[in-house]
Amino acid sequence: MRLNLARTLPRSAANGPGERFVVWVQGCPLGCRGCWNPDTWAFRRREVTEVADLVARIRATPGIEGVTFTGGEPFAQARALAEVGRAVRAAGLSVFVFSGYELAELATEAHRALLAATDVLVAGRYVESDRAEGLPWRGSSNQRVHFLTARYGPAALDDAAEVEFHIDPDGSLTVTGFPRSSLLLGEH
Repeated sequence: MRLNLARTLPRSAANGPGERFVVWVQGCPLGCRGCWNPDTWAFRRREVTEVADLVARIRATPGIEGVTFTGGEPFAQARALAEVGRAVRAAGLSVFVFSGYELAELATEAHRALLAATDVLVAGRYVESDRAEGLPWRGSSNQRVHFLTARYGPAALDDAAEVEFHIDPDGSLTVTGFPRSSLLLGEH
């Protein structure tokens, strides 16, 4: 089975509990206004990867707590991501998923398979006019954090990093996480 990826980041502390391998999938049917990742919306071929190859990359990353699926929209590739989720959880890692869908909208068999392989789900469309200043792991305050297993609970929110800056091997900059408006506007 294959996945269409936008990009990956082998290590991040701003995308769920602990250090995590982050997977941005390519393709999103929601297109929320003001989205941080509009380059991931188009359902076009970007980096097609075999599930087994992605699992091997994740498992070969030392010292991580788990994997985070974001996008694009992870539930647009739910069947393949469920397979990745099951494999990394079998290796003792956790699974964290960001989705623009509400939990109640995730009702197909493929959606349920990904939910069954997920420890934490952040769900809800991004609302640009309702930025979530200081709410861990959320871009807008309507989004909800769902702890789907007993692995984590609300206390995990206390240690959440807000934002990270990564210089990629090609010299480009990746900003990930949820920076406060003052940081984006250069205010101190």
